[in-house]
Amino acid sequence: MNELLVFVCDGAPVRGEIVSISTAWQAVLERRDDPPAVRRILGDFVGAATLLSASLKFDGTLIIQAQSKGPIQLLVVECKSDLSMRATVKLSVDPSEISDQASLGELLDASHSGRLVITLDPSDREPGQAPYQGIVALQDERNGLITPVSSAAEAIGLYMQNSEQLETRIWLASNDSHVGGLLLQRLPDSGGHAHLDPQSAAEGWSRIQTLGETITDEELLTLTPDVILRRLFLEESAENGVRSFPPRQIRFSCRCSRTKVADVLRMLGEEEVKSILAEQGCVETICEFCAKPYRFDAVDCLQVFKTSLLSDATRPPSSGH
Repeated sequence: MNELLVFVCDGAPVRGEIVSISTAWQAVLERRDDPPAVRRILGDFVGAATLLSASLKFDGTLIIQAQSKGPIQLLVVECKSDLSMRATVKLSVDPSEISDQASLGELLDASHSGRLVITLDPSDREPGQAPYQGIVALQDERNGLITPVSSAAEAIGLYMQNSEQLETRIWLASNDSHVGGLLLQRLPDSGGHAHLDPQSAAEGWSRIQTLGETITDEELLTLTPDVILRRLFLEESAENGVRSFPPRQIRFSCRCSRTKVADVLRMLGEEEVKSILAEQGCVETICEFCAKPYRFDAVDCLQVFKTSLLSDATRPPSSGH
């Protein structure tokens, strides 16, 4: 099951999404060997990225990056508008040093250094045009007290509140085989819900949130999106109407290539690459997302720096990658 289901409530200004990811999430894990606490946090952000990507109104990519000076130095999840995704995480300590019960705050907010960056990158972005980025701290400051966020759901909620000014609730759960999530978002009282007066709209938003709060991790991890929708909103559907749209499929997909690796070598510079060749005899790298190996020998590297087009600067590997 790798599905995302979008629904709208006719009796409340609410748009919702339910996601269930199994084999696509397992494809991420089989390429990694992270501690359980790290896998749990990565899974939650995979669910969050998928939910947020479903609302993209352009062809492109949504990227979630969590950065800190803590044990998780960098976490990245990329999800395209077609719901193909990939994810990786970089640790600053030995995996054995991370407790299985470590919290998000302990791993991503050491010394109040954690930051969450969400990037929206259209595929047709003009040269020189910067993608949109929203940045929030991974802390919540109230009454002068700074506390680390307790979960990926809370982190995304802070981002939506501070960067998008959208009332959004999100519930996330993950284990070694599944990722599940529920998102509720308040829509403008005008438009399709113009028939609702402000009081009815506010009451409807509150009512749907109350129903959402009854969701359990077990349900998110074991039930299909259509079953969750029926269970959560059975009465709401009967009394006011809840409409769902055809489910969308989610898949794991990596966009690495020899051409992109060649581009990185050019950024390193010819002298640096020559130094690596002199020391190791070739330049080898492994994609952090899919673990695919790439090998450039002296002839490959010469082509990288002597031809003007990247498409000419790489030749298909004789074997492997």
